[in-house]
Amino acid sequence: MKSFRKELWFHLPSRRGFVNITPQIEACLQESGIQEGLCLVNAMHITASVFINDDESGLHHDYEKWLEKLAPHEPVGQYRHNDTGEDNADAHMKRQIMGREVTVAVTNGQLDFGTWEQIFYGEFDGKRKKRVLVKIIGE
Repeated sequence: MKSFRKELWFHLPSRRGFVNITPQIEACLQESGIQEGLCLVNAMHITASVFINDDESGLHHDYEKWLEKLAPHEPVGQYRHNDTGEDNADAHMKRQIMGREVTVAVTNGQLDFGTWEQIFYGEFDGKRKKRVLVKIIGE
């Protein structure tokens, strides 16, 4: 069995955003040479997320509105976490909702997706560099 590991870095200029990282993950898979196995992709920061869904702008807009309703950024004083001087308690909660990681089967050297599935990096407290781990195991 082979193992491949790579870190991808992202720096979104805005506080929140979604980035389709499927092409970068496919490039990692090609680089790994693995034909059959599993691909793990996870955000290595507690205010960012990795998730699978459709690459449709209306859906991304709906996510933004929905997440802001569930965990509004302001007023920042509503969160005990922000008593430490931070202003990102909402980002921790948004990450919890959207998830830390995804695992995708690898079949015949390809990511084995369902219809419309793509991998996304979700940023909830941006304006700084954060990393995503790609770990592929198989043969």
